[in-house]
Amino acid sequence: MKDIFVEGKTLPEVYHKGILALSAHGQLADCSDWNLKDLASYSQLECRMTLHIEEPLKEPRISKCIICGPRELEQYRLEILDGLLDFAVDVQVERNGVMEPLEDYTYHHRMTRPLDQLDFIVNELRRNPQMSSRRAVIGIRDNLRDSQLQNPACLQSLHFLVRQGKLDLCVMFRSNDFAQAFFMNAFGLICLQERVAGQLGIPVGTYAQTSNSMHVYEQNLEMFAAFASRIASEPLEALTYDYEGFFKQMMDDEREGILEDFRRQRAKHGLE
Repeated sequence: MKDIFVEGKTLPEVYHKGILALSAHGQLADCSDWNLKDLASYSQLECRMTLHIEEPLKEPRISKCIICGPRELEQYRLEILDGLLDFAVDVQVERNGVMEPLEDYTYHHRMTRPLDQLDFIVNELRRNPQMSSRRAVIGIRDNLRDSQLQNPACLQSLHFLVRQGKLDLCVMFRSNDFAQAFFMNAFGLICLQERVAGQLGIPVGTYAQTSNSMHVYEQNLEMFAAFASRIASEPLEALTYDYEGFFKQMMDDEREGILEDFRRQRAKHGLE
């Protein structure tokens, strides 16, 4: 498998470089994911990839080459930061005569239950004046659960490191859908990095995300190629939005509607 390293200043810059790199150097591979309908003919474009962002909060922070809009990105941000969907892990529903959780997991649920790992990493990094610990790791994978799930967690771990007075974050995914999930994953986790840095009273440092299988499914290759064509022919400023002062306002405008939708979902299951 190809191993690709991409680096740059901002999230969109690195994301766009990653699209070009995977398009040019990715390898076609069989794909036997459990959730696919036609396992015999399905394929993916794949590599192992690390994307390193020097200034995760630097503008512009939003790419136009993504499949989500302000509402989807705000909902995902709320799920990562505040556990908006965590209730669904605890709700049991009947499927084919068997009681199962509404959702098998959420990343926030795995971060905070049964142990609040977010509290642990803040306390671990505060434990000494230099905040130089190498132990501030959040584990997402649950081998007992994930070995039994049809769709196990893609995110595996988050490693927080204070270096040169700033909070770096190193993220490991076993599998990452570049066309449909990477940008939302990275944006949400950078927001988490920003929150933890604020709790520690230090600036945000670098963000690095590694996927041992960074891939694009066959059904999305045409869309991915269109993204690559735009990136190759247009300047970065034409393909991005500023977050502060523009895209954030659109996300903020969606928040009450998102919260109301989730209030209704909770009420449907007798939680409110």
